[in-house]
Amino acid sequence: MKRRMIAKALAAATLLGMAPVGAALAQETVKVPCVCELSGAGAVSGSNYRDGAKLALEEINGAGGILGRKIEMSEYDTQTDPQTSRALVQKAIDEGAYAIMGTVYSGSTIVNMLVSKQNGVPQITGSEAPNITQQGNPYIFRTSSSAAKGVPSLTAYFKEQLAVKKIAVTWVNNEFGKGGHDVFIKEMAAAGIDVVSDVPSEQGQADFAADVSKIRESGAEAAFVYLNEEESARFLKEARKQGLDIPLVGEVTLTGQKVIDLAGAAANGAYAHVGLTTGANVASIKEFAGKFQSKYGRDTDHNGIKGYIGIYAIKYVTELIGSFDREAMAKKMHGLTLDVAKHPGMLLTTSWDDTGEMARESFMTEVQNGKQVVIGTVPAK
Repeated sequence: MKRRMIAKALAAATLLGMAPVGAALAQETVKVPCVCELSGAGAVSGSNYRDGAKLALEEINGAGGILGRKIEMSEYDTQTDPQTSRALVQKAIDEGAYAIMGTVYSGSTIVNMLVSKQNGVPQITGSEAPNITQQGNPYIFRTSSSAAKGVPSLTAYFKEQLAVKKIAVTWVNNEFGKGGHDVFIKEMAAAGIDVVSDVPSEQGQADFAADVSKIRESGAEAAFVYLNEEESARFLKEARKQGLDIPLVGEVTLTGQKVIDLAGAAANGAYAHVGLTTGANVASIKEFAGKFQSKYGRDTDHNGIKGYIGIYAIKYVTELIGSFDREAMAKKMHGLTLDVAKHPGMLLTTSWDDTGEMARESFMTEVQNGKQVVIGTVPAK
């Protein structure tokens, strides 16, 4: 009897002793999972986004973490499928996510961000479709400019630099493409530029012969190219093949390294407005690019920078509120500006409005001899 009582007492003491240990372990990390496109059509974009986030995570953890807690980043591969991404966001939240990193493709984010909203979890996205921040979701925040900000930055270029009166647009018929297309049409109408050819295409489209032919026959003096990266490369190759000799201008998906690698010499001469590029003559971005190259043995596109600053944004905002409070974090980010002088991990001074839309300095680029070269700077709007 006495032996049984001692055993029970020891068991109780063990359980009581284990509780604080378990609680302490639970407090040692903060979960910030990456729900990203690690396979499928978005694999390059999603992998760069994840790797940029991992680089920031290692730096922050090496310096003591966030409020004394190390960041833990699990990886969830959406396979570039919107419904899969939705299920994985829910899984990440069920497993204790403080904030979500991802997704990059707009078609996935517009679906999965509803789950984050319903659960009150801040989500840091690399997506650019304008409607993402037009849904009244208080938990969604960008690390890149949307088409609503990026495309208007090109209006002065078309009107003043190129002095065109007639223009064509080719765009991919998905959330990303439609958002950019609609903004572009409005901008051209306001600028008095006639859109003489409006050519939609499908995601994954392989043959752009007919599309290029329509633009050639339209008499357009320039073309706005708003396609995914692989499709952009196919379009550029076909434009070169048919001798389409007009300025081809786009956003970040026209002059990125993936497009250049796929299109080869056909990419030379393409212009684009980009929110972020490792080619920017900015000391902080050059330093980031060097660290990324050293760690992974390759350069990154803008998505690597988006992932990097996303993790740092979570760190800085959490430190400003002084706790791991999801709702307080989301409220703090609305109307917030993180000055790069005080928050160097942001690389550039960055602001968010009350919808989660982001503003910062951006760049004009041209592909020259197989490289994306910065040819101008666009002030933050």
